[in-house]
Amino acid sequence: MYNLNSQNTEYSGTPFVISAPSGAGKSSLVQALLNDVRNLELSISSTTRNPRPNEKDGVHYHFTTQQEFMNARDQGDFIEWAEVYSNFYGTRKSFVESKLKNNCDVILEIDWQGAFQIMKKLSHVVSIFILPPSIEELKKRLIGRATDSEEIIELRMQKAKSEIEQSKKFDFIIINEDFQTALLELKSIVIATRCRYKQQRARHTEKLKTLGL
Repeated sequence: MYNLNSQNTEYSGTPFVISAPSGAGKSSLVQALLNDVRNLELSISSTTRNPRPNEKDGVHYHFTTQQEFMNARDQGDFIEWAEVYSNFYGTRKSFVESKLKNNCDVILEIDWQGAFQIMKKLSHVVSIFILPPSIEELKKRLIGRATDSEEIIELRMQKAKSEIEQSKKFDFIIINEDFQTALLELKSIVIATRCRYKQQRARHTEKLKTLGL
């Protein structure tokens, strides 16, 4: 498996990449998943965009200036980064690496550009794309959350079709029409992944040894 620093270490944790167009309900599903599943942590991305009224630095994002972001990027501090709607987003490699080495699964809630970067670097990544039930419902949700201007909403809608097209390249897709159903499907993917032989071997090495495995 790919190591963020070399290619000789096998991680016991699994990175779950979750992407979606804005308004599909990705963040709400991820938060509910984190509340319901143990030994699972969210990688907090760095971003140059301004925080929304309900967002806190270090909780929702690590908010930073564009210059600070570029300096970190040039120093190789990000395992992925992307420009989205004129803002930059990136994932710090130190956090992800430390969790995966210590038997902890990591959720990377990122856009499809960043997701593809991660897929190329980590052979054991599990990729999930959250879809809205329809384009009309997507726009309704964007308007309903009242966090963006009309211009930003229109920009997001213009990007949505091309973003949705990328879902074909993900391991799993979940249609978020009914929240509880979508959450159950998301949780099932995580649990099923943990039951794979390699993951069980990494988590329960001694027990499997006693069984001759």
